[in-house]
Amino acid sequence: MELAAKIVLAVISVILIIAVLLQSGKSAGLSGTIAGGAEHVMGKAKARGLDAFLGKATAVLAFLFMVMALVVGYFIK
Repeated sequence: MELAAKIVLAVISVILIIAVLLQSGKSAGLSGTIAGGAEHVMGKAKARGLDAFLGKATAVLAFLFMVMALVVGYFIK
């Protein structure tokens, strides 16, 4: 059971890292000024939907990470 909890914790950790890295920053910086014209032509609807999904997924994964860390800590004790 301890090994399974550790594996689940490792998988959640990797997915959480990926979810955080896929999110766009609050200030796009220089790339935002260059791509700004393209956003007006193509629209931001898809980007906003993806950012909202990634934000919710990050919150859920962070909660699962904390719970699994406590479970693994309990088993190690």
